[in-house]
Amino acid sequence: MLTPNSAAAVPASAVIPTVRRPVAAVFRSLIALAAATGVVIECVLGSVPVVLSFFTIWSNIAVAVVLALSARRAWIGRPALPALWAGGVLLCISVVGLVFHFVLANGSSEFNQAAEIARLTGGKAVANQLLHTVTPIGTALDWLLLTLPGALRPRHAAQWLAAPAAYLTFALIRGALLSPDAPTRYTYPFIDVTEYGYAGVAVNALVLGAAFYALGLAIVGLDRVRPAVRGRENRISSPGAGGLK
Repeated sequence: MLTPNSAAAVPASAVIPTVRRPVAAVFRSLIALAAATGVVIECVLGSVPVVLSFFTIWSNIAVAVVLALSARRAWIGRPALPALWAGGVLLCISVVGLVFHFVLANGSSEFNQAAEIARLTGGKAVANQLLHTVTPIGTALDWLLLTLPGALRPRHAAQWLAAPAAYLTFALIRGALLSPDAPTRYTYPFIDVTEYGYAGVAVNALVLGAAFYALGLAIVGLDRVRPAVRGRENRISSPGAGGLK
C-alpha cells in the first residue's frame, strides 16, 4: 500500500509515459549544428573578439545552445524547454534574418551594405548564409511545426527586449572604449555614434526596439492561433481510451 510519502517519491515518468520525438531531435540538431558551424567559420577566418561582438553571433550561439538542449530533450522524451527561452531565441534570430535581408543587404536601405556582402566568397559566404538565412528559417520552422502552441504570453514580448537592450549597452560601451580608427568600432551602421551621434543612435534604437516588441507580440499572437501538430508524440493516452489526448 502506498503512503503519502511513498506516493510523493514516485517519479513523474512512472505516471506520464516518456515519448521520444526523434524527428524533432534530428531537425533541431541540424539547426544547432548550422548555427555552430557558422560561428566557428567566422571565428577561424576573422578576429575572434570582433566576431563575438556582433548580435548575429550572440543570437546564433543562443540558437545552437537552446536547440541542442531541445534536441536532447526530444530524443530522450523529456519535457520541452520553457517557452520563454524558445520564444526569445526565435525572436532574436528572426530579427537577425529580417534586418540582414531587408536592411543590410537591401540596396535601397539607408544602412545597406549590399556591396560588401556581394564580395563575400568561400567560407565567409557559407557562414553568411548559415547565420543569416539557414538558422532563422530553421528556427522558425521548428517553432511552427514541431512545438505545441499556446505557451507564450504577452509579457514575454517585453521580457525578450532584455536581450537587444543588453547588446546595445555592450556595443556602445565597446565602441566608446575602442580608438576612433579601430576597425568595426561600431558593429552595425545604425548604432554608429560617429555617424549619428548618441541622440541619433537613441532614435534608431527606439525604432528597432519598437520593431522588436511588435514582432514579439506578433509571435505571441500567432502562437495563440496556430494549429497544434497532431501525432503520436503529442498523445498521452491511447486513441481508444477516451478523455485527454
